[in-house]
Amino acid sequence: MRLVVQKFGGTSVKNAERIMAAARKAIRAKQEGRQVIVVVSARGDTTDELVSLAREICEQPPAREMDMLLSTGEQISIALVAMAIQNLGQPAISFTGAQIGIVTDSFHTKARIKNISTQRMRQALDDGKIVIVAGFQGIDEDYNITTLGRGGSDTTAVALAAVMKYDEEATNGDVGCEIYTDVDGVYTTDPRLVPEARKIDVISYDEMLELASVGAGVMHSRSIEFAKKFHVPLQVRTSFSDIEGTWIAPETDWMHDVVVCGAAIVREEARINLDGVPDQPGVSHRVFSAIAAANIVVDMIAQNVGSGGRAAIGFTVFKTDLPATLAVLRPLAAELQAQLRHEEDVSKVSIVGTGMRKHSGVAERMFAALAGEDINLKMITTGDIKISVLVNKADGVRALRAVHQAFGLHEPRPGAGLAGKAAPSTFRLRPAAVVEDASPRDLAQRTQQLASMEDIVVSDVLLNTGEGQITISNLPDRPGNCSRIFQAVAGGGIVVDMIVQNLSGEGRAELSFSVPRSDLLKALKLTQEVIRGIDSSVHAVADADIARLFVFGVGMRTHTGVARRMFGALAERAINISMINTSEVCVSVVVDRDRGEEALGALKKAFNVL
Repeated sequence: MRLVVQKFGGTSVKNAERIMAAARKAIRAKQEGRQVIVVVSARGDTTDELVSLAREICEQPPAREMDMLLSTGEQISIALVAMAIQNLGQPAISFTGAQIGIVTDSFHTKARIKNISTQRMRQALDDGKIVIVAGFQGIDEDYNITTLGRGGSDTTAVALAAVMKYDEEATNGDVGCEIYTDVDGVYTTDPRLVPEARKIDVISYDEMLELASVGAGVMHSRSIEFAKKFHVPLQVRTSFSDIEGTWIAPETDWMHDVVVCGAAIVREEARINLDGVPDQPGVSHRVFSAIAAANIVVDMIAQNVGSGGRAAIGFTVFKTDLPATLAVLRPLAAELQAQLRHEEDVSKVSIVGTGMRKHSGVAERMFAALAGEDINLKMITTGDIKISVLVNKADGVRALRAVHQAFGLHEPRPGAGLAGKAAPSTFRLRPAAVVEDASPRDLAQRTQQLASMEDIVVSDVLLNTGEGQITISNLPDRPGNCSRIFQAVAGGGIVVDMIVQNLSGEGRAELSFSVPRSDLLKALKLTQEVIRGIDSSVHAVADADIARLFVFGVGMRTHTGVARRMFGALAERAINISMINTSEVCVSVVVDRDRGEEALGALKKAFNVL
């Protein structure tokens, strides 16, 4: 029998009328011949009210007691939904996370799921009941109640679908997951900020993972991680009607013709710079290990190419994590004799699309759109299918609207209002890539074990020695400079790949980017022609002796241990890192070319990739 997991968010169960509507959806699914598990969040503003109440008692409540308190919100919801279903004539039973055996680690308020038992759910389903489960919560191995942090109910729902998918005795693998919310699907961007945003009909796991990580608030990235790892069909839809929502699905060939599928903004970011760190092996590992030990997720990372024995590491964190991050880094900065600086009023704007793997020219268009609005770029990082820029918070929404318009995201296209093949792209096709997208190969085999469900899943580690690097130093930190440089390079028919920009001093930035080694000298000449017209103190150099390493997987940014393990493996071999880029599907670093093969072996060993 087919099984469906339905998740209802707080707005979908905020009052008796909506609870009854959710109950009817669950009953309708059962009447269609499916077994049904319902996951619910706390009602309306319950969680916020509980947090406020706790802070009236204690300014910094203990994390364990906060989990005990916050878990009560979902317990109210599951009882009411079970009552509603029973009142409509169908058998139902409610369970807390602990009662069905959702076992997590012990990191209170940010716990990760280790495993889930199916026995109690399966018994209830076999008895003909609709099973109601509290989202957002679990229990650790010492029987302490834990909560899963942001997006925890989505994570619970997809995790339950995943574990039931591989419970062959119960489902034969025929399991789906529906996320009911107050919007009717995933949009090309937040329609509250950009009214002309278009609903997306189908989006790939990787695209949704990146959009969720860069500010698209419909779903949290951890739930998408589960869906991709365990191949769970996922639909985001409204709880207020029966219209089709957005399907989140495996990547297909037609998606490569859509260069950019969406844009997003993280409005509350904080930028941190460590200026003057020793340019030597192990420094990145020390910095990001210290942050990871505090379970803080680092977002954008921009490490500059070092000079004079010193380098700069810039990165962003959620603004709420800034005090904890600074507390971790202050003693380390003093030990490294580096200057620690931070900035709070910044926002991150990103574009995402699998088509970036096949087309170039995307960065130039994005930077030109922002330059046209006189918006300055404080940081730039690029990923496998994502480009992100950091801007002043006051410019954030304007920047989002500019890039949304520049890529025509308001217009119908395949996967968003149209069926069939996309129109010919105005972007240039990339040459055959030295590094292709990671294959899922044995992901299903690994994940069927369902042990340590939220552990890092790395699918491949690859090496590219076919690129060179241009580094521009002392670039004035003004709108339009990046656009001028990349338009000139693109005008020469040169494909730009990795891009990293970070502030290197007051009013100055350092910009590095990679190009095919065969085009390196041509790219340098074009760059030098541009910078001569910007400022006589700006200079550019080329380096042909680089190697790029890529670690592909699922949830690469949100798992704080990825960077720690990656940088640690290189530090053990005394291999220095000159550039870093991160995304949800790939972390890449640049090292000296003559250490590339050695670095590849070290990373394969570290992540147990054959």
